[in-house]
Amino acid sequence: MRVVIAEDAHILRELLAQLLADRGHEVCASVADAEALRAAVAEHRPDVTVVDIRMPPTHTDEGLRAAIDIRGAYPGTGVLLFSQYIETRYATRLLAAGSAGVGYLLKDRVANVAEFTDALTRVAAGGTALDPEVVTQLAAATRRAEDLAALTQREREVLSLMAEGRSNAGIAHTLTVTPGTVEKHVAAIFTKLGLPAAEEQNRRVLAVIRYLGS
Repeated sequence: MRVVIAEDAHILRELLAQLLADRGHEVCASVADAEALRAAVAEHRPDVTVVDIRMPPTHTDEGLRAAIDIRGAYPGTGVLLFSQYIETRYATRLLAAGSAGVGYLLKDRVANVAEFTDALTRVAAGGTALDPEVVTQLAAATRRAEDLAALTQREREVLSLMAEGRSNAGIAHTLTVTPGTVEKHVAAIFTKLGLPAAEEQNRRVLAVIRYLGS
């Protein structure tokens, strides 16, 4: 993968760059603020970016706004938001801007190198990777939503794992069931959420967006 990193903490920025380089990925640029991120993406057109939400000068949502701009200008570039905190409103804003090729992980996840690089690979390939803690908090805010009321507890569990970006095989492994059982649950979810098959729509992504309340 070709990667651009935007993180204002120098030590973490260098750690991420070294970690990715050691695994054969090309770090095109490693920057400390949102404007430098925009310039680096425009210059290098990477496969994916790792973006801290809070960066200079105000340390509020500069990274998020840059990420949304990048998704609009370069839809082929994946964006993985990286934060020390669970910012559910930021996750919702990013997903609302387009769910393909986006992710949101807590910075603690970098300690598990395999988990972090797997999430980054999924995002670069156009998939979704959401931290389980983020999924839990987003789901809690929409637990009483009317269109989810018809789902069984097991279907909610399947949908939660879908929101983390897991495949049917990954869900089956996590829940210790067969892939066929997962397929039946997924089909039931689509039916109950009123998501008919359509070539121009990704029902999996639409179901996740509905679940996250965006």
